[in-house]
Amino acid sequence: MSALFAIAWRSAWNRRFTLVLTVLSIALSAVLLLGVERIRTQLRDSFSSAVSGTDLIVGARTGSTQLLLYAVFRIGAATNNMSWRSVQALSAHEGVDWVVPLSLGDSHRGFAVLATTPDYFAHFHYGDRQPLTLREGKPFDALFDAVLGAEVAERLGYRVGQRITLAHGTGELTVAEHADKPFTVVGILARTGTPVDRTVHIGLQAMEAIHLDWRGGAPMPGLRVPAAELGGVDLTPKSVTAALVGLKNRAAVFGVQRWVSTYTGEPLMAVLPGVALDELWGVIGVGENALLAMSALVALVSLAGLVAVVLAGLDQRRREL
Repeated sequence: MSALFAIAWRSAWNRRFTLVLTVLSIALSAVLLLGVERIRTQLRDSFSSAVSGTDLIVGARTGSTQLLLYAVFRIGAATNNMSWRSVQALSAHEGVDWVVPLSLGDSHRGFAVLATTPDYFAHFHYGDRQPLTLREGKPFDALFDAVLGAEVAERLGYRVGQRITLAHGTGELTVAEHADKPFTVVGILARTGTPVDRTVHIGLQAMEAIHLDWRGGAPMPGLRVPAAELGGVDLTPKSVTAALVGLKNRAAVFGVQRWVSTYTGEPLMAVLPGVALDELWGVIGVGENALLAMSALVALVSLAGLVAVVLAGLDQRRREL
C-alpha cells in the first residue's frame, strides 16, 4: 500500500502544474457559483426589505413599477405630481389611518433629497417592520433642518451641526444650487441597508421654501426670497411626488385602491408595495437567472476538465504498468 501511495505521489508531483490548475479551476468555479447565489439572495432580501408596513403607494397615474422605483428606490422621475388637495382627500378617507407625502426632485452631491413630514420617521418601516432609528441627533423640526441617511453621512464625512446646500435636479442633472438657503444637519439615521441610507431628508415646507423664487425648474431673474423673509409666507406645498398610505384595516386595501383609481379630482393610482416588488423582481430576475446559469456552466466545464485529466492520467498509468 505504501509503495502504491509513493508511486501515486510521484506521479502527482510530476504533473503538479496540471493538477494545480485543475484544482484551482474547480475551486474558482465553485466560489463563483456560491458567490452568485449569495449575491442573488442578498439582492432579493434587499429589494423585499426596502419598505414594509405600508399598505399602498399612491401617485399620479403611471406604471406600478415606475411608481415604486421613484417613491421607494429614488430611481427615475415622476411623469406628473399629485396635488396637495388629493393628499388631503386621501387623508380624510374613512379607511385611511395615516398618509406620509413624499416630494422628490432635488439632490445633494449625487444623493437624492426627500421632502416629507415628521410622520415619516414614525410610520416608515423596512425589513420585518423595523422602524427608522437615529444614530445621532433628532428628526427635523425647524424649517431648514436636514436628516441624513447613514451612507450620505459616511461617504461625505458629515456630522450633526454641519451646514449643507441642496441642488435643483437629481443625480448629475443638477441645474443650480440653492446656496441662499442652506440647511443644518440635525440628525443621522442608523444604517438600514435600504435607499433610506442614500437619502437626505427635509421637511415639505423646506422644499417649498427653496423653490419660492423658481418657476418652471429655473430661478426667476430678478426675484430672490431670502431665508430671513420666509416668516409670514404660506409654505403649504402645491403638489407632491407620491404618498405612502397606512390603513386602519388591511382588509380594506382593495376598496381604498379602487377609490383612488376612480378619484375624480385627478388621475391617480395606488399600488400594493408587495405586488409591485414582485413585478420588479420578475424583470430583474431574468438577468439574475442568466448569471446563475453561466456560473453553473463554468462549474460544469471545470468538472469536465477534471474528468478529462483523470481519464488521461489513468490511460497513461495503464501504459506505464
